[in-house]
Amino acid sequence: MADRDIDFALRDLLGLRDGAAWLFLVGFEAIIVLYMVRNFAGSPPVPALLALLALAAAGLLVLVIPVDPLPASATALVVLAAPLAAVLTMTGLSDRGDTPQVSTAFAASYVLALLVLRGRLGAAWIGVAATAGVIAVLVAAEGMTGGAFVGTIVPIGTVAGVSLFAAVMRPTQRSLRTLREEATLRAAAEATLAAENGERDRQLARLDRLARPMLERIAAGADLNGRDREECRLLEAELRDGLRAPQLVTDDLSAAARGARARGVEVVLLDDGGFAGVPQWVRERVVDAAAGELDAATDGTVTVRVLPMGRRVLATVLAAAGAGDRRIEIDAAGDVRVST
Repeated sequence: MADRDIDFALRDLLGLRDGAAWLFLVGFEAIIVLYMVRNFAGSPPVPALLALLALAAAGLLVLVIPVDPLPASATALVVLAAPLAAVLTMTGLSDRGDTPQVSTAFAASYVLALLVLRGRLGAAWIGVAATAGVIAVLVAAEGMTGGAFVGTIVPIGTVAGVSLFAAVMRPTQRSLRTLREEATLRAAAEATLAAENGERDRQLARLDRLARPMLERIAAGADLNGRDREECRLLEAELRDGLRAPQLVTDDLSAAARGARARGVEVVLLDDGGFAGVPQWVRERVVDAAAGELDAATDGTVTVRVLPMGRRVLATVLAAAGAGDRRIEIDAAGDVRVST
């Protein structure tokens, strides 16, 4: 199976996710155990137990690892488990019948077949060849009956059937993968549009709340006195803050900035995006520090800046006045450092 088809794996197509996947895992492990316990009748108990554990562990690996295709290291262990189990259950047999090699071959073939579903078609067939070869060599070496060679056919038939199924389902996989990608893109576009509409509505509501009374007076042709013109200047600065530093615009900071500007302080708010991923309490600490400096300023300039992401310092507040300069730095951990 091509790597690009693994984007929508057969596990997705078969619904092997979450609860269904765990139910399938329990059932699959039970099947391996039921086949492998038959080996205890003719094989020494310790090798038979080791073979059972090897195939059970291989079945666990091939199902629980969520990455598709299955990682190379896990794939190698699964491939080695099948011929190893055959060696363990067919060496030192007290019964020369067909049961040991056939039971092990069935259990191993199911594990190898799952490799096909995990995007490791080539590795699955390597495991089939190794298992069939081991069984054939041991059958001949142990002098078993001709019927014992059935164990070499079992893995071939099982993996061939699953490989054919995977090949038939590949076009369906591609179609489903394309549909899922289109649905993801459509959902992302809808989320972006919703966010844009939400931000536009928020800005319009803010503009309506702040500027409508003054705009209605201007539209009505009212004469504007000095106080009205000052109000227009403060409104213009406050609206500009919402565009240049939207993450800094809060009721407390906006009120502090308006008061400082009314006292003749030049206020500059800048937001370069450093608040992304920062806890809310750290943001509030930045806003509180900026509001405190603005409330205390009586002249000069106060510049509040949120720095770009990745900087050691999250935000700075620089108050430059005739009495001297004061600089506050807040890092992403919320620590505040003041220098003059």
